[in-house]
Amino acid sequence: MSNYPNHPGAYPIDTSMAAADFIAPSVPHLQQQILKVLAEVSSQGATGDEIAARLGWERFRVRPRTSELRIKKAIVDSGMRRKSEAGISSIVWVLPEYQRQEAVHG
Repeated sequence: MSNYPNHPGAYPIDTSMAAADFIAPSVPHLQQQILKVLAEVSSQGATGDEIAARLGWERFRVRPRTSELRIKKAIVDSGMRRKSEAGISSIVWVLPEYQRQEAVHG
């Protein structure tokens, strides 16, 4: 198992590590799908819930991939927030070229 974020994260439990190994081959494709959504929405960005809805995924499939993409600097926190389905304030993710300057310097 490679180190995170180049390999899915896992708890040091056999089932968690097996799940990470199982999904690892599909992770680059899943990340590309998220990047495609963020390219489509441009500066409007998207929350994890919004990404999941656009892709027809369960919400739990998005968060690990956005965490990986954030660490790789492929996506950034826009500084904006929108409510999740649960009513909780959520990060609006954007591609780096759409990051607002006040979020960069502020």
